[in-house]
Amino acid sequence: MWDERYGKAEYAYGTTPNDFLVSVASKIPQGRVLCLGEGEGRNAVYLASLGYEVIAVDQSRAGLAKAEQLAAHRQVQIQTITANLADFIIEPKSWQGVVSIFCHLPSALWRQVHKSAVAGLTQGGVFVLEAYAPRQLQFLTGGPRDLDMLVSLDTVRAELAELDLEIAQEIERDVTEGIYHTGIAATVQVVGKAH
Repeated sequence: MWDERYGKAEYAYGTTPNDFLVSVASKIPQGRVLCLGEGEGRNAVYLASLGYEVIAVDQSRAGLAKAEQLAAHRQVQIQTITANLADFIIEPKSWQGVVSIFCHLPSALWRQVHKSAVAGLTQGGVFVLEAYAPRQLQFLTGGPRDLDMLVSLDTVRAELAELDLEIAQEIERDVTEGIYHTGIAATVQVVGKAH
């Protein structure tokens, strides 16, 4: 499905970075940043433009090919890795930042990835997440139609309990990201720092 969506000429979610990520990027210490489920690269390219060493992981080769094109167009360097997050190993204590923006996963895989992401942070490293909340099913503005792939704030708090959560909120906000994420949306936003 993702190769098909990303195989078209236009960028499915646009080339502009996620608003929430832009608002909190300065909280991530300079260094290595891992972008999970990065798709066509808009967030990875933005972080690279700020001087981070960015590795973008996605299961779609087509999406990452467009991420590489966008990076070349913006004259920044990113590294891409084609992998399913069920199989991808997040190196422990290796990342100054881990970023998960609308990375849709079944709940069992979410738990695994969140645990690995927390363990992957260096001391003072920062995890940034924006994901659709269950209330997103009331809106036809993007995201999975499967409740198991939506995350509640309580669940995320529990799964990220080892981090100091500087931001942890569920909000309704206007999301304008390409043709698939447009309109009022219910999202969970988190910024957590490793001890």
